[in-house]
Parts: sequence; structure tokens; C-alpha cells
Amino acid sequence: MYVLQVIICLLIGYLCGSFLTAVIITRIRTGKSISSIGSGNPGMANVMANIGKFEGILVLIGDVLKVALACFLAWLLTWEVEPWQVILWTGFATIPGHNYPFWRRFRGGKGVAVTCAWLVFSMPLWGSAACIIGGLVTLLSGYLPIGAVLIPVLAVAPAFACYGVVPGILVCLSAFMMFHRHWDGIKRCFTGAEKKRFRKVR
Repeated sequence: MYVLQVIICLLIGYLCGSFLTAVIITRIRTGKSISSIGSGNPGMANVMANIGKFEGILVLIGDVLKVALACFLAWLLTWEVEPWQVILWTGFATIPGHNYPFWRRFRGGKGVAVTCAWLVFSMPLWGSAACIIGGLVTLLSGYLPIGAVLIPVLAVAPAFACYGVVPGILVCLSAFMMFHRHWDGIKRCFTGAEKKRFRKVR
């Protein structure tokens, strides 16, 4: 029964994660598909850069809320899984849901906001620290891919040390997904082709 309820958590997380806020906000504000705007990525950074800061903030809020909503729904539908484990499994599953939604042929966002939300919800101290450091690196370097990948990587050791093997493995998987979704951007960072989004190029 416990395994079945963990599967329920994973399914709820994936389905909620596959609801892409950027797609809805872009359609409402512009009448266009997010695929035709900027990089085509259904995420906060693309919306903020090409539609507006307000719309980007709405996408961020929506992505965080869908992680919270998924965890709440899973908590309502399970009774043998401890609340923290509900957050751990359900929140984790929102990441592949967001990154690889079935209804878009598994082409979704890059998972920064949902990964950060999951890390903060599941391990508040270390998750928040990782997000803050990753955010600072992004601001100082101007390169979003580097800061984004750094966030889950920084959380790996605390996850293993403070929470156990399973949480550590899940954080490793989240780091792998972040790396996969930002691989092209990371290569552009090292060649100087990546646009510096948060600071002026001298």
C-alpha cells in the first residue's frame, strides 16, 4: 500500500508539473504560442525577457504554486506516507512533469523554478541556501545556466548527509535533469555566445 501511495504522489506531481504556466500567461497576454516567442522555452526567463517582468513574475508564482498544489493534493489522497515524504516524492515529480510534459511531446521548460520550490519545501535550510548561492552566481556572472545547474548540485551533499540515501538520489536526479535542460546554454557560456541576462556586458 505504501508503494502504491508513493506512485500516486509521483503521478500527481508529474501531472501538476506538466501544467506550464508560461503557456497560459503568454496566450492570455499576447494571443501567441510561447513556442513562437524568444527562445520558445515555456519558462519564466523567456517570458520575462520577451513579454514583460510582470508576466515573468506571474509565471514564477504559478510554477511555485503548482508544486505546492501537487503536494497538497497528494497529501489529501495518501495516508501511509509521512507529510515530508509526500513533499519529497510529489515535489520531485513536478520537475520531469515541467521539463518533459507528455502533451507537448516531452518538450517543456528548464525546471529552475520548480526545482527551487521543491528543494525549499523538502529541505528548507539547505534548499534555501542552495537557491540563494545559485541566484548570486547568476547575478554576478550574468549566466543563468551556470547558476541554475549549481542550485541542485549544491543540495546533493546536504541531502545525503542530513536526509538519507533516497533524498540524496532524488536530488542527484534533479541535478541531472537541470544539467540536461541547460547543456546547450552551458556550452554557450564557455564559448561566450550565451547572452548575459542580468548584467551589462562591458
